[in-house]
Amino acid sequence: MSEFKGIDVSHWQGAIDWAKVKAAGIQFAIIKSGGSDAGFYTDPRWEENYRNAKANGVAVGAYYFVGPGCTSAADGKADAERFLAQLKGKQLEYPVFIDLEATAPSAKAGATEATIAFCRELEAAGYYAGIYSSTYSGYRDRLDDSKLTPFTHWVAQYASKCTYGGAYGIWQYSSTGSVNGISGNVDMDISYIDYPSTIKTGGFNGFAKQQAPAPTPAPAPARKSVDEIAREVLSGSWGNGDDRKNRLAAAGYSYDAVQARVNELMGAHSQPQVTYYTVRSGDTLSAIARKYGTSVGAIQKLNPTLIRNVNLIQVGWKIRVK
Repeated sequence: MSEFKGIDVSHWQGAIDWAKVKAAGIQFAIIKSGGSDAGFYTDPRWEENYRNAKANGVAVGAYYFVGPGCTSAADGKADAERFLAQLKGKQLEYPVFIDLEATAPSAKAGATEATIAFCRELEAAGYYAGIYSSTYSGYRDRLDDSKLTPFTHWVAQYASKCTYGGAYGIWQYSSTGSVNGISGNVDMDISYIDYPSTIKTGGFNGFAKQQAPAPTPAPAPARKSVDEIAREVLSGSWGNGDDRKNRLAAAGYSYDAVQARVNELMGAHSQPQVTYYTVRSGDTLSAIARKYGTSVGAIQKLNPTLIRNVNLIQVGWKIRVK
């Protein structure tokens, strides 16, 4: 499983040296944009943190802290609209989260509806929405988590391991981390999902949707030589007569060229023609050899039992001359 090192920050961390943060090995930051827990506000460091993190190559996500009164679908939608205004014009490689910590456990049903409405509103605007809460006091006590499985989860649990039983993409494992470039404590996170690839490819969070590359056409089958096709013809692979002619033409081969090569191959493999001559009165072996374009020695070699002396041949002998 891949792991990506991250932090989450707000104005509480003061001025951050993002170059040092990047050099410390931090790959992503979830930055607070604002909230509704103390009126409706934008975090005073939101724009600065977003701009400088991006400038230094740190991937960015965002979170919005909802107040205790966010306990209905209408409340969730209204908070999402304020969040969207803060996100406008920005590109974020990590999800955008609702941070739900302030609602009362007694408002569990309403807070769940608010969370769903918040995330749906973000998704409708083209964002990759998620939920931040803690393993027990949040997902168990303040929310009906069974209704929230469509959204990616960021889980807070300060322990040696995360015991949350459902699927989650980010684990906030400490609130007392130390990172060069940040004064004081900072929340530490591990992401187990390559969110930047998913978000960029899908065209979420301000990115244009990437077009899938055109499929590579299958290579054309290697074209066989006339000699190869002719040998296949001889083996019976291309049929006979008009059937052969039509199949060769459909496959893009010249019937005449293939047939010519077939004829050549058949000639090369056929038995040599045998020629005999019957000796007449007055014939000499040398005269017979000249007549058939061969030699006396070649004729004698073809007739070893008959011609023992090249100067003695008899009328009526049937001798092989080729």
